Amino acid sequence: MHGEQEPARDPFFIQQYQALLEVAEAIVSHKDLPSLFHALSQKLHHITPYDFIGVLLHDAERNVMRLHSLETPTPILSPPPPDSSVETSPSGYVWRTQQPLFIDVESETRFPEIIALLRLQGMKALYVTPLTSVNRRLGAMGFGSKELSAYSQTHLSFLQQVARQVAVAVDNTLNFENAQIAGQQTKRQSERLRLMLKITNAMVSQLDLKELLRVISPSIREVIGNDTVGVLLYDQEINQLRAFMSNFPPQHPLAEQGFPIPFEGSPSGLAFTSGQPVYVDKPDAEKFYSDLSKRVFDEGTQSGICIPLTAKGQQLGVLGVTSKHEQAFSDEDKEFLLQVANQVSIAVDNALNFERARVAEQQAKRQSERLQLLLDLNNAIASALDLPALFRAVSACLRQVFQHDVAVMGLYNEALGELRAYALDDTANVKFLEEGMLVPLDGTPAGRAVLTKQAVILGQGDGETYDSEIVRRFIEQGFKSGCSVPLMRHDRVIGAMSIASKIEAAFSADDGDLLMQLARQIAIAVENALAYHEIDSLKNKLASEKLYLEEEIQTVFNFEEIIGQSAALKRILKQIETVAPTDSTILIQGETGTGKELIARAIHNLSNRSERTMVKLNCAAIPTGLLESELFGHEKGAFTGAIAQRIGRFELAHRGTLFLDEVGDIPLELQPKLLRVLQEQEFERLGSARTIRVDTRLIAATNCDLAQMVEEKKYRGDLFYRLNVFPIHIPPLRERPEDIKLLARFFTQKFARRMKKNIETIPGEAIAALTAYHWPGNVRELEHFIERAVILTPGAALTVSLAELKPAPQPSPATIATLETAEREHILRALEETRWVIGGPQGAAARLGMKRTTLQSRMQKLGIFRQS
Repeated sequence: MHGEQEPARDPFFIQQYQALLEVAEAIVSHKDLPSLFHALSQKLHHITPYDFIGVLLHDAERNVMRLHSLETPTPILSPPPPDSSVETSPSGYVWRTQQPLFIDVESETRFPEIIALLRLQGMKALYVTPLTSVNRRLGAMGFGSKELSAYSQTHLSFLQQVARQVAVAVDNTLNFENAQIAGQQTKRQSERLRLMLKITNAMVSQLDLKELLRVISPSIREVIGNDTVGVLLYDQEINQLRAFMSNFPPQHPLAEQGFPIPFEGSPSGLAFTSGQPVYVDKPDAEKFYSDLSKRVFDEGTQSGICIPLTAKGQQLGVLGVTSKHEQAFSDEDKEFLLQVANQVSIAVDNALNFERARVAEQQAKRQSERLQLLLDLNNAIASALDLPALFRAVSACLRQVFQHDVAVMGLYNEALGELRAYALDDTANVKFLEEGMLVPLDGTPAGRAVLTKQAVILGQGDGETYDSEIVRRFIEQGFKSGCSVPLMRHDRVIGAMSIASKIEAAFSADDGDLLMQLARQIAIAVENALAYHEIDSLKNKLASEKLYLEEEIQTVFNFEEIIGQSAALKRILKQIETVAPTDSTILIQGETGTGKELIARAIHNLSNRSERTMVKLNCAAIPTGLLESELFGHEKGAFTGAIAQRIGRFELAHRGTLFLDEVGDIPLELQPKLLRVLQEQEFERLGSARTIRVDTRLIAATNCDLAQMVEEKKYRGDLFYRLNVFPIHIPPLRERPEDIKLLARFFTQKFARRMKKNIETIPGEAIAALTAYHWPGNVRELEHFIERAVILTPGAALTVSLAELKPAPQPSPATIATLETAEREHILRALEETRWVIGGPQGAAARLGMKRTTLQSRMQKLGIFRQS
């Protein structure tokens, strides 16, 4: 054919060739199918007449032909279905047979559904060619026209070539999309595996469940695309779900740890009770009707998943994931969250086990500390019999467990209904309480502990419920918490112990229980210390009483009974009989030697206190500086030389009688304290702030004119009136001479027995001389005179030195009389001139220029009495 002329080319062939090139160019420049099909429709419309071009690809999973593209020059009346059957559609037929198919729409009887749609659109011809690449059958490509003769054989051949090129493009695009999907799936799988690895690593390295959830929550949102993640845990004690942790806003209830979650009407409750995951694709207020569920839906949550957390057959709680979009979770997401829930279940179980182990360890440690505290406390109180030392040891032991700034122990007097602070252990410079201060039972935690016999915890704001001054000052000084417990023995409150701190909520209910337990041991020690103190006090008191009794036997107790039969003595005995059964204070007045102490002892022996000791003290025989210590006692170190504690006479005479002789010699500065004891029956030892209550009867004696001393401001009037409740005046021996003979015989027999002599009689002249003598020393002088006579008596008759009994010689005019003698004579003269009328304007007192009471006092002192 060399040299032959090349035949002329067909113009349609050139257009087809050009169109194929454009198709190839479109395939190269378009990566996605929709844009590719659209570009092809624009290219082919100029070459091949059509009224629509459609591309259908086979969906292997569903075995249907899926419409991927439909291009029409003008809008169609009714779009075809997206899917069509492989068996009953033209595209399915071509895909199965891999043969092109030309259909005359008017005469075609196969494929009734598709044919009906084509006729509805006015189509007359349909040409369908397979889309098949080298590797696989992809689908079919269809061309429709409203003209039956639109497609010649040349057009059909061209369309097959186009279909083959499109098949390659579709295959490449599907491969690219599959690769993208596979990449995305791989990436998604990698992210999920990384999340699972992160959860596993967090489970291994982190036993704190809250921290674990904070670590994995952002990763779950990154992988799943959710909005919130939360964990609810089951509280077995109350049989309820409680919020544990979530990333809800802080003001949301589910963000509050411990918030209760209802079982009924909530997705989480349904998941927990059923043991199955609960999927919510959109809000369902009828199924999930609880207030919490409604609130969650109202705040924008549209879908969610609740998965029960189960480990080792035990339900632990629920994992919840929510989104603000409906149907936000795919099946793949749900499957993945089930895997996450399994891991979280293990983490929750591990964390709960760790927490239980930690709590058990803390409880064991705390129990060990409590046992050690009990041991230390027992060791500390075993040897502490002194109450202050005991309290210091107790407070030191309590500091091992309790962080308190101050500890106070008070003793409770049930009979008086009062609580008194006894000991104070202070590290905070406490000023709201002092040792010895009364603590009100109403309005104080310690008082409430005593009344309720329970531990009382004082927390933040609780101080406002107490209205006592002590609590007010307690708050003002910065104390914010406290704990008070009663000290009880045999269901009887003997005191209270309180600890306080400047830290808020320093003491829990558990601390109160522990302190109650310790208080039982402390109460035993306090009771023992009080018993030891009482025994020691009684021992000292008995020793002192023994000393007093020995001194009395050796010195004073000279009368076995009161001797005499005078009218004056009988009057005194009648007064003794009247006043002895009472507890009234008695003031005995009389000259020295008249037997004031003997009268006091007679009163004591006839009183209800006769079984107790009568303690005596001669106020004139004790130096002024030591008299207060003798009366009230002192503590060790109260003053220089106070090397030991001393019990005073008032305390020694508790429930007995105290006889104070020569009360006129008590200093003025000491008289108010004596008056307080007489009125209140309470006092404080020197060097101590603790008030001691006593039950002591006082009998006072004096040879002074206390009334005159009151007028001269030398004695307190209020003390005199308190002493002078029941005065008894003892007349001197010279005013009852009829008793001298009986007393002389009594003393003679007494000393004769002691000296082992046999004295049977007293001569008559001796009796007469004894009776005539004025006895300025009264009974004491008579006693000593008879003792001397017994010593000098050799035989059976008492030898009396009559020379010693001669009356004192009257002073001669030239002799200067003593001042007392002159005063006595002057008063006697005035009395005789007024016929012994003392008061009134014409009485002796007026003549002498003195008060009636002063004259009577002077007469008593000088022994001036009117003879009957």
